[in-house]
Amino acid sequence: MVVVFALVALAVVGVIATANWYVWRRLFRDTTRGPGPVRRVGAVVIAGGWVLAVGALVAERTGAPFPLQQILAWPGFLWLALSIYLLLAVLAGEVVRPLLRRFLERRAAGRRQAEPEPRTSPVEGSARIPAGTAPPKATETPDADAPDADAGTGTPAAPDPGTAAPDPGPAAPATAPESPLALPSRRLFVSRVVAGAAAAAAVGTVGYGTYGVLNGPSVKRVTVPLAKLPRAAHGFRIAVVSDIHLGPVLGRGFAQKVVDTVNSTQPDLIAVVGDLVDGSVKDLGPAASPLAGLRARHGAYFVTGNHEYFSGAEQWVAEVRRLGLIPLENARTELPHFDLAGVNDVAGEDEGQGPDYAKALGDRDRARACVLLAHQPVMIHDAVDHGVDLQLSGHTHGGQLWPGNLIAGAANPTLAGLERYGDTQLYVSRGAGAWGPPTRVGAESDITVIELASRQA
Repeated sequence: MVVVFALVALAVVGVIATANWYVWRRLFRDTTRGPGPVRRVGAVVIAGGWVLAVGALVAERTGAPFPLQQILAWPGFLWLALSIYLLLAVLAGEVVRPLLRRFLERRAAGRRQAEPEPRTSPVEGSARIPAGTAPPKATETPDADAPDADAGTGTPAAPDPGTAAPDPGPAAPATAPESPLALPSRRLFVSRVVAGAAAAAAVGTVGYGTYGVLNGPSVKRVTVPLAKLPRAAHGFRIAVVSDIHLGPVLGRGFAQKVVDTVNSTQPDLIAVVGDLVDGSVKDLGPAASPLAGLRARHGAYFVTGNHEYFSGAEQWVAEVRRLGLIPLENARTELPHFDLAGVNDVAGEDEGQGPDYAKALGDRDRARACVLLAHQPVMIHDAVDHGVDLQLSGHTHGGQLWPGNLIAGAANPTLAGLERYGDTQLYVSRGAGAWGPPTRVGAESDITVIELASRQA
């Protein structure tokens, strides 16, 4: 098993190293005429970025001093996102590169054709004289009475008609005008244009995606009809908040934005469905303190996500309870018109704190509608078996960084949004924050207001 793990790790490192060499080659080697400081700086930037990224991940997971985590997190995690989009942009440049070369070649050929050809004059029916050169005077047969040149008149003697005129030889071929970009320069020009465009696209994508996260989540509204919901509960609003991921990057200010956004929707109930934090209560307690300001008529509830078990789940359950949230640890509460249940995340199984559906749902009245809070969408199959009407989840981030949605979609039954599984419906939020890079591309962060609808109404 250890050997297999080592081989897989070695293969992953090899792929990453090859990808980064390729990015360095396209961005730095191919855009310079030879070895020099630009290539060395490029190697330092790429290697240094990965050192910071690995350092940020290790510091977070090992509980390094929090100031060190913060120092490493911003550049390290942003480099992770930037490296992804640099690679994708450079790969896209492979399509553009031959097209740009062909365009330049055709343009150069067009300019050569547009240049006027040198004009020439025939000599003796074959020799060509460059344009602008005076043609030689015609040879005349000397008159018998004309004085001889030797007589001291200063007039040159006429050539002897019996002597052939000297052969001027073939004219030098006209030189074609140089292309505006000779072949080596054209290649360098294409490489620089493609590299510059790739770098600009990557930086712009990451910048825009980071701004979207730091600006705070948007609000989505989804209506979910429940067959068992009584008429009196029609229009009941549940604010679903998942994956806030408070940590060395997203702190107290971000938590306050989430709280303000949730409260602005005036929900009847708030459901925080896991991955609240990435760190200990000691480090992140102050960042989480704004959660005490959550307001809803029927209260705010919390279930653990997998990241709580990386961060000290028991301490965080106690902390959110202190802040006024109600943890549902494999538990259920009976609200006036439906049951609200919550189960621990599957990551808690290693600590003996995994989900217990029998404890949370086993003895309930199935004639009543039931809403289940469960962090991961994969828990939907157990929810179906226990007759749950609606499961609320997060975890996927909607993929967070495109094309991560392809991987997340393959690993989860539902990537984002509302889907039905038999008589059970599953809603998956994309989450309010972000893990690792504070960046989202193609998966906007959200807080979802679920409005329950009674079919009896």
